[in-house]
Order: sequence, then C-alpha cells, then structure tokens
Amino acid sequence: MQPNPQTSLTRDEAYARAVGLATTNRRAILGIVGPPGAGKSTYAEELTARLVADGHHAVLVPMDGYHLAQAALEELNLAAVKGAPQTFDGYGFVALLRRLKESPDESIWAPRFDRNLEDSIAAGIQVRPETTLVVTEGNYLLFDELPWATGRKLLDECWYLELNEDVRHERLEARHRRYGRSDQEAHERTFGSDEANARLIASTKPSADAVLYLS
Repeated sequence: MQPNPQTSLTRDEAYARAVGLATTNRRAILGIVGPPGAGKSTYAEELTARLVADGHHAVLVPMDGYHLAQAALEELNLAAVKGAPQTFDGYGFVALLRRLKESPDESIWAPRFDRNLEDSIAAGIQVRPETTLVVTEGNYLLFDELPWATGRKLLDECWYLELNEDVRHERLEARHRRYGRSDQEAHERTFGSDEANARLIASTKPSADAVLYLS
C-alpha cells in the first residue's frame, strides 16, 4: 500500500524537515526506522553529516548500541535470532532517549555498535549540551509493545525508509559476506531471521510520521 502523499518525502524535503527540527528552541529527537538492509545507518550518517556541515548541532545515536552482547545472546540461546526485539536492551535504550530529551544540559555518553566486533562498546558517542537534534536509527522505534512504545513518545518525528525488496536483499547478503559469512550463511541469514524481523518492522510502517523512498 502506498503512503499518503502528504507523508511521502524526497531526500531534499526530508533534509528541510530535519533542519526544522534542529532549529527549534528545545532539543529534538528524530527517529529513522526500516527493515534490515534498507539503508538506515547509511542514510542517518549522511543526514547527520550534512546537518553538521551546515552548522547545525546534530549527533547520531543508533539503537544498535543496545544490542545484547554476543556472549549474553549465546547464554540466552538468542544468537540465532540476533536483531529480534528480545535481543536488545530496550528499556536501556528508552532510558537513554528520556535522558537525552529531559536533561539537555548534561553531557551524555551513549554506546555504539561495532560491526567488526559484532558487539557494543560502552560510552562511545558523546551528546553535548549544545546538541539541538539527536538522530537515532533502528528496527523497532515504531514497535507498539513495551518498552519501545514508551520510546516512540519521546521522538519528535519518526520516518520509515522504504527500499525495493530485491535491492534490499542483495545489499543485506553482501553485508553479511563482507563481515565474514559464507554465501550460504549470508543467504540463510537474509531470508531467515532477518526476513522475519523485516516483516515485523514493516508492520509498524503505518505509525511513521513520513515515508522516505530510497534507491
């Protein structure tokens, strides 16, 4: 189903909207959501970099920093479904969003996810008091179950990224190979646990404030 035309954004429209969020009199938080391989990380990085280059005080704080450690996933028998909602510290992520929103005068440190290590690194991203826009991206920003639903209320806007499914699958398989998986492993991960997560994420699309189509 195609989105309402009023909520469908081009890249330029999305940038103008982000600038509007970055120039309010209070700190804003913009969420970017989409299925695995849709380009969330790349787009969020490019958007944040462009805002900073244009003189805005923006910082990117991805949800991936709240992945459970690989050792914890193995202990909990969740390694095979890494990326599913239960493989994140959702309450920790929501607590960070609340602190970012309600304590803008603090210098706040957030974790980051290292894809080479396949693990999170604590206190890897600094959000300074002068930051007027926090961009966050992740799978479950629009999920209507706790704790994610609480986090959604802390976002000023949340955009859903749409990408052609064939292109998304190709990019996802290539990413898995790039990080050491065999062709078979990459294919099985893409059309196995990743696809199950993608269907769940797609079901949250109607809750987005806007839809951005990427190529």
